[in-house]
Amino acid sequence: MNDNQSLMLQEAGQSPEVVATLLEKEKPVFAEIARLFSSARPSVVTTAARGSSDHAATFFKYLFEITCGVPVASVGPSIASVYGAALHLEGGVHFTVSQSGASPDIVALQDAAKKGGATTIAVVNVTDSPLAKQADIVLGLNAGAEKSVAATKSFMASVAALAGVTAAIGGASDLQAALDKLPEALSATAGIDTAAAEEVLFNATSLYTAGRGPAFAIALEAALKAKETSGLHAEAFSLAELMHGPMRLVQPGFPIVAFAPDDAAFANNVQALERLQKLGATTVGFSAQPLSGVHLRVPTTGNGLVDPLVSLLVYYRLIESVTRRKGFDPDKPANLLKVTETV
Repeated sequence: MNDNQSLMLQEAGQSPEVVATLLEKEKPVFAEIARLFSSARPSVVTTAARGSSDHAATFFKYLFEITCGVPVASVGPSIASVYGAALHLEGGVHFTVSQSGASPDIVALQDAAKKGGATTIAVVNVTDSPLAKQADIVLGLNAGAEKSVAATKSFMASVAALAGVTAAIGGASDLQAALDKLPEALSATAGIDTAAAEEVLFNATSLYTAGRGPAFAIALEAALKAKETSGLHAEAFSLAELMHGPMRLVQPGFPIVAFAPDDAAFANNVQALERLQKLGATTVGFSAQPLSGVHLRVPTTGNGLVDPLVSLLVYYRLIESVTRRKGFDPDKPANLLKVTETV
């Protein structure tokens, strides 16, 4: 590692190794969860998370619904921690996604889910945390210590872990093949030139991030990182939703960062971006396939549902560079702490 690099950049660069370790080490847990689903056959899955972890849960929602056909619903932690409501989840399966496993609200929600009849699964980096100790099953992220306030490798690990769960439950050989290739694809992002995209974001005062399906979850994460590291106002939308009210704000030069993997939504995404470009938008597109506008061609796992995670590693490097160019420290964003405990 280069000591002159930010911790954010160093930790993001550890993602290929972290993901490879996680996917290999947690195979027994993936199999355990698959057996649970085979016997329980839940008609709905619930999740709870905050911040970047909630974006990982959103990625899981799309991937799981597409692959397994079972609805995934996010439950707000305050339902239990603030409002004290009882949950009715008999026979259900509840996932809590967290880096620290320490925030009282998600611990309270997991407890309420268990009391309501659900089997609880903690997807967590700190495996001796309160969340992990109270869960029925623990899926460790194996990300190691993460010191930068901005979560990078832990987010990548969260998504990879939940994708591993999905592949195991769905018996999806194509998804598993993509996960097997994921560490290599992540490694292949090193050295991708982001200079043109950096100019767009450095000169922006506000922007949209966009995607569909699992890529929408990555757009949510990208918008959060723009806000918390570079102080850049960013809003995330599904590209379908962006075609409605939000399009009113698109003026000449307005930046839109789009994650457009080669999946079933690709053709529709291309049409949407072309329409936005005609309105004057400056588009920055992440895709393994050609796109007009500023295009960052990213390596592929062979599966467009997984590829948004590869694009995100390129974006992490991009927004880290923009942050430093603006004179900010990406490791110490104003007003933020690494572990936020909410109730």
